[in-house]
Amino acid sequence: MTPSPLTRLARLITDTTYEHLPEATTRKATLHLLDTLGAGLAGAHSEESGIALSVLGEERGEAPVWGRRERLTPRAAALVNGVSSHAYEVDDTGGCDHSGAVVVPTALAAAAVGGTPASGARLLTAIVLGYDVGRRMLEALGGYEAHNGAGWHSTGTCGPFGAAAAAAHVLGLTARQTESALGLASSGSAGLWAFVHDGAMTKRLHAGRAAESGLLAARMAAAGMTGPSAVFDDTWGGVLATYAGKEGEPGALTEELGRNWKIMRSSLKPYASCRGTHSSVDALLAIMADGNLAAEDIATVHVSLSPFLHGMCGGREIATTAAAQLSLPCALAAVITHGHAGLEAYVGDTVDRASLLAAMARVELEVDDAMRPEEEPVVTVTSIDGRRWSLRVDEPSGSPGNPLSEVAVREKFRGLAGRVLPAARVRALEEAVLGLAEEGDARALGANLAP
Repeated sequence: MTPSPLTRLARLITDTTYEHLPEATTRKATLHLLDTLGAGLAGAHSEESGIALSVLGEERGEAPVWGRRERLTPRAAALVNGVSSHAYEVDDTGGCDHSGAVVVPTALAAAAVGGTPASGARLLTAIVLGYDVGRRMLEALGGYEAHNGAGWHSTGTCGPFGAAAAAAHVLGLTARQTESALGLASSGSAGLWAFVHDGAMTKRLHAGRAAESGLLAARMAAAGMTGPSAVFDDTWGGVLATYAGKEGEPGALTEELGRNWKIMRSSLKPYASCRGTHSSVDALLAIMADGNLAAEDIATVHVSLSPFLHGMCGGREIATTAAAQLSLPCALAAVITHGHAGLEAYVGDTVDRASLLAAMARVELEVDDAMRPEEEPVVTVTSIDGRRWSLRVDEPSGSPGNPLSEVAVREKFRGLAGRVLPAARVRALEEAVLGLAEEGDARALGANLAP
């Protein structure tokens, strides 16, 4: 008999070793680890992380809280660090969707669980597996546009499966235990896009809850709790049938399994805003450079976009950081006002909301019903003197087709981590991550994560 998708995924998780992975894949995993730690350190003192820590701070343990002096239980650390990693919208995308903010906190929390230490190579392998399973879940649920368009937030729904995969590998679960871990993760799968309407903090919580759910699923499975063997079956209560219905693509769970590592299609973000805004930001920056335009030279910025993107990023509410970072008009206003859409345009003393609102008044959105959900917008800039430029950027900066250089990723990490850690510790952490494959105990990273 052909093994079920659940069995095949479990075997992939238990049997894959670092030596099985292509060098390009392990290097990308290293850079995504570095990028996520930078995002998590920067977000460690966000309001959302402070709230999470105030609730869970009594759960003292051995797992480090990034950017803080506290150490918590692995479960609590996974949740808090997951929230921190997604708190400022600078974490990676294109996985489950925000795989780094889910998988990396889980893998490091699992490494903090007592027992035989996990090597750096094992941790990196777990990260690759977590990205792979999390993305396969999203594709099996119909893909990003279908699943998120139905109202689900895929970071919360697909993330627990990726987190469970990573934790199961770090903890050395058997294939049968790993099957249960994936099955148990289905009961931690949840998350709705309702936050988009008012900029609620829920989006950040989804990453933390997914990390916590995946870790708990793996640890419960290791202790003997069983998960449903029919979790991926086309049956009542199966996750694909329940969440996706006719939109489901069950074959995506195992297509090119062990050959097409999904982390390779993940993106690293150059801007501190929703990935849906990045193409337009790239286009506006390119037009301003090409036309030698200053902010005062711009009369209007017109964006023709799909109904899907408008529903996700068309809002103009910027009263909260979360709302501002989801807003396409705000991202373009940040470029006009600050000359960039980096974190400093959204967080800190340099943010001038009155100027952002004034610039947003120059941004026009037009929904094109003929555009497919995945199509990138067309940006048209009209100058004060009547000149016009139009541009569509099909491969935004940081995407697999237009990746950030390793130099750029490292510079981004230093800028983010440097908001919390002294320069010497930032350098030490960077070198520790880049040399992780040779490290015998992955817990050594923790020494450089506290201020």
